[in-house]
Amino acid sequence: MLRIIGRHSAPAREDTTLTLARDQRTRSRLRVDLDDGTEAGLFLPRGTLLREGDLLVAEDGTLIRIRAAAEPVSRVVCDDPLLLARACYHLGNRHAEVQILAGEIRYRPDHVLDRMLVGLGLRPEAATLPFEPENGAFHGHERHG
Repeated sequence: MLRIIGRHSAPAREDTTLTLARDQRTRSRLRVDLDDGTEAGLFLPRGTLLREGDLLVAEDGTLIRIRAAAEPVSRVVCDDPLLLARACYHLGNRHAEVQILAGEIRYRPDHVLDRMLVGLGLRPEAATLPFEPENGAFHGHERHG
């Protein structure tokens, strides 16, 4: 089993990739299968948040690029930035994790949140996409990548 012990700080090649869902990217200890089928174990400092594109290094020097797995999300697409800002405000007020993109927001599926956004005039839709929510300003997580 490959033992993954930390981050690689310089932009570099990748030897393989590791695709993880959002919940897995917040774990500091995790047994995984790399995308090439190699068994590995994550042994990272507590509080590490892995993001799409992060580069990890194993004890043997193998470099592993993190990929965000596609997972169920609710998605809202809208060309009105004010309406999207209002939606983000209301989602944040409910402590929902939100990924903010140009003309789009994504959040974990929740029928109550979906109905709230419909009430604002938006049309949430179910999708299966990578989910990279914003880091909370007061949660103490470092931004990497």
